[in-house]
Amino acid sequence: MSQVVRTNGAKELARYLVEEISNGTLAVGIKLPAERELSERFNASRGAVRRVLGELKSRGLITQVVGSGTFVAAAPETTPAAAAGKGIGAISPAELMQARLLIEPMLPSLIVQYGTPQDFARMDECIERSEEAKTVEEFEHWDGALHEALAVATHNNFIRQILELATQVREQGEWGRLKQRSLTPERRTTYEEQHRALVNALKDRDEVTARQVIEQHLLQIQRNLFGR
Repeated sequence: MSQVVRTNGAKELARYLVEEISNGTLAVGIKLPAERELSERFNASRGAVRRVLGELKSRGLITQVVGSGTFVAAAPETTPAAAAGKGIGAISPAELMQARLLIEPMLPSLIVQYGTPQDFARMDECIERSEEAKTVEEFEHWDGALHEALAVATHNNFIRQILELATQVREQGEWGRLKQRSLTPERRTTYEEQHRALVNALKDRDEVTARQVIEQHLLQIQRNLFGR
């Protein structure tokens, strides 16, 4: 069974759950099917199902109770990031890239001031897991987790919500298709090296170098995705 099919299954699962929660079919308090059932129904790996559920949990849409299961916690409209992101379907990958080039180089200024050892440990974990990833889907998950860790390390809730919106746009199908087509083994290695250099600069509280690495990284992604 191809990895592309299973990746599409995970995306379809995410779309299904958000839509069903949004339209009230899956109301607050409803228990979701078990991971195994969702895996079989959407032709997605168990790991992919867990990642989808983890993302919905981080957005406040579901809650997971050990020994009891997974339950709908809120409709998307009730979460701040979702309310801000109602129009994300109209945001193109090119527009996202432009915004990232403006916003993300500013992150080191906050991270070098407020980043904690726990923040940097999380960044290291994300990098290590991305380097160990066997599939593009897994690499993309940990790449996204690293960006989330960077947002958290700013300790600025406004910045976190802006970057959470960017993450939602990254999860759109068009961005994923562009990334999948462009992510060669050589480019992945380059991204990993840039991630390492960025986190090392942040640990050293070297704002100038960290900003330069982010800019180089984003420009590299832009060239790889759009050929410019």
